[in-house]
Parts: sequence; structure tokens; C-alpha cells
Amino acid sequence: MFPLPPARFAALLLMAVSCTATDLERRIDLAAGASTLRGFAGIDVVELATGKTIYRLNENRLFLPASNMKLFTSALALLRLGPERRFTTQVVLDSAGNLVLVGSGDPSLSGRVFPYQKDAAMGAGLKPIEDLAGQVVKAGVTRIAGDVAGDDRLYPWAPYAPSWTQDDALRDYGAPPSALTVNENVIAITVNPGDHAGDAATLSVDPPLEYYTIDQRVETVGRGAEGKIRISRQAGSRQVLIWGSIAAGHAPVVETIAMDDPALYAACALYDALTRRGVVIEGQPVAWHRGVADDYVAPEGRVVASRTSPPLVELLQVMDKVSQNLFAELMLRETGRAMEHMGTREAGLKEMDAMLTEIGGQKDEWRMDDGSGLSRNSLVTPRLVTRLLAYMNQSRYRDPWFSLLPAGGEDGTLEHRLCCVAEGRGIHAKTGSLSRALALSGYADSKTRGRLAFSILVNDFSAPPSAVRAWIDKIAVALLE
Repeated sequence: MFPLPPARFAALLLMAVSCTATDLERRIDLAAGASTLRGFAGIDVVELATGKTIYRLNENRLFLPASNMKLFTSALALLRLGPERRFTTQVVLDSAGNLVLVGSGDPSLSGRVFPYQKDAAMGAGLKPIEDLAGQVVKAGVTRIAGDVAGDDRLYPWAPYAPSWTQDDALRDYGAPPSALTVNENVIAITVNPGDHAGDAATLSVDPPLEYYTIDQRVETVGRGAEGKIRISRQAGSRQVLIWGSIAAGHAPVVETIAMDDPALYAACALYDALTRRGVVIEGQPVAWHRGVADDYVAPEGRVVASRTSPPLVELLQVMDKVSQNLFAELMLRETGRAMEHMGTREAGLKEMDAMLTEIGGQKDEWRMDDGSGLSRNSLVTPRLVTRLLAYMNQSRYRDPWFSLLPAGGEDGTLEHRLCCVAEGRGIHAKTGSLSRALALSGYADSKTRGRLAFSILVNDFSAPPSAVRAWIDKIAVALLE
């Protein structure tokens, strides 16, 4: 990689096509060449009917892919697990008297609607837990002599990739992957202003479960004043500090934070749901974790409740349409468990390496660190991305694979991009966004070349992100000609 001042960047792009370039190649070149990007860019465009590369720029250099990493994780899950795979979560009354909620890696224990619907509102986040509690009571359980345990031991408890930051761990996009996941492992805190300046703001929590202790120090300021709210949580603590100010009359502000221990939260939620149904519980909510070196032994006893997830293809569709990081991390771990007999990030990445070798990737074309793209250590080449796209276009899972991707101007993370172009729906692609990386990779239905696979990766830019997105979209639109 190397810095590209505007003039040099434009000159390189003009060299990227030959003097015999087609009209399409010239259109791409014209769209890209007028940039004031001030950063690193890589582009690779392949005509799928022939396998011919029709445009390239730094296609063999390594770039931070951001959420384009989910393309690789989706393909891995489809190829290794199959589109119809489902996860089954059980509640077991064990021989010691504990009621155990056994995690299966299912990311769908939430209020989200499956299959994906772009305008569907999220339902009650703890409804699956309530349904399980109802089954437990229906099975005749009226007293629990032991604890209510949230058991996520199917995957060893090692939730964060090495390069995830402390801020990542606080926010919803860094929710920790756990084999026992509920409400996508996040909690929303809504801050409402008081009626007058000087009043304390009021808070509400969704799901409405007392789990965190919240130290509330948000004050109402005068109408029209500029307010700012901050939030923090110490690692390993169940106390949240929220402070700052909000203007009177201002709309509610929602702060979404990650759970510190999803298995414990799930146990607390089930404990609460059971006690409200009159079940007497002698123990307390607890979490059961295991280390990487420990063997997994499933709890034995009577199954008193169970829930089966939607098929894997529907989970992947949500993952890619809305760019859901937690789903990607769980898919990586489940693939590692299924293929390498260890539900860890490392096992999943080992299987990822095997898949990329199978599709013809060269080892110097990638360095991967997680499944979602949140890691700042993951690197791929644009050529590897189009190689994957071309392979999946020919695979037996071509149709379900294609259904995962957002459509331009239509849904997912592209709903409000390419929306002013009549042919925008001819782009089906995955977005990617980090503080120093933007990406768009997928397929374009070209009028002159048929379906194209493309990857546009941009790193270390100094232009505003909105300008970089506009530049990327301009190239994507040119591909439709």
C-alpha cells in the first residue's frame, strides 16, 4: 500500500485500462478517476461468464475489509453447515436439581423477525425465554431445588478477538459471542428529558429486566441547548454509569450496550420468568462457562423445554442484510465446532483457511482474525473477494447465497444507497465500514457484460466517509452499463 494524492491516484486509475478498453472499462475509469479520495484503494472486477478480469487496481494488495469479512463467514457457514441447519436450545432439569438452559449457538433467541423483512419491527427481546418458561411450567415443574443455570459451555468462553477494543466490548456491535445468546446480547437504555431545565432525566431499560445497576447522572438542560450523553462500564462489572445532559423537549436518546455475560443474563431472565409463573426456586441464577482446555460434557437429565431456530440461511440473511456482527462470530464458532470439534474463533479460522485454499486462494491473499470484520487485524485482497464471489456464483448454493446480499436502494445496508439510480437494484453487495475502512463487494448486473463480481476496498482515507461512499457508489453504478 502507498499514499495516493489526488493527481497520482487519478493517473494510476487512467493507467488501469488499456488503449483498447471497452466502453464499460472507460466508464469505470471515468467514475473512479475524478476522485479526491486521498487514501488507499483497491478494485477488482470480473466478468463471471468468462472469468476475465475487466478492471483492476491494487487487486493483489492487502486491505482491511471491515464487514466485507462477513462474505467469507457466510460462504463458510453455507458450504460447511448447509442452508437448512438449525440450532436447538433446551432446558434440562438435571440430577442435582438444577434447571439448566443449554445454549446451542443459536443467535435467534430475540424479538427479531425471520425470515428477514426490511420493515419488520423488533418484537419483545425476551419472548423466546418466556416461551421456554411456559413450557417448563407445562411440563409440571413447580419447584427447583438447585440453581437456574445459563450454560454456554458448548463454546469455550473467550468472547473477544485480540484486536477488539474496550469501546467495542461496551457497544452493541461488539456484543460478546456466547453459545447462549439472548436478545442478541444487548440491552437498550432510553434516556428521556425532564420537563424543565435542572430536572433529572428518566431512564427505561429494554428488555425490562433488572440486571445492570445503573448510576444515572443525566441532567435536563434548557430547550434548544446542546446536550451530550456518555456511558461507561468497567470490565467485569454489572454497574453502568451514564452521565451528561439532554435538552428539555428533546426526543428520547437510546444507548445500546453489550451484555458482559450473556449466559448469566439468560439465566436471570429465565429465573424471573419462572418466579412470575409461581415456580419456587431455592437457588439463584448462575452462568456455567468452560475454558478452552476443558472438555465439554452436556448436562444430563429430563428435557422440560426446547426451541428450534429458523434455518441457517435465514440467520445468514439477517447477518448480511443488516451486517450483524454477533451472528457472524457465532457462525464462525459453530463451523469450528462442526468441522474441528472445537467451538472457538481459532477453530473457525482454521476451517476458513481450508475453504479459501479449496477455492484457489493463495496464502498471501489473506490474514483473518475474526468472523465479523470488527477486528483491525484482518486483511484481504480485492482479488480474493472476487475469487470467493465467482466461486459461490457457481456453487450448488448459488441461489441462497445470492439471497443474503442487500440490494441497491432496496433493503439492508443498501436501502438508502444507490436509491436514486433506476438500475440500482442491479447491485447486490455487502457493505463494510470501520473508522479507516469502507468497502462494497458483490455483484452487478451489467447491460453489456452480464453479471460481474466486484470488490472495492478503501483504507486510510482522509476524505469524509460520505464522500468515499459516494465515490464507491459511482463506480458501482458504472458497472451496470
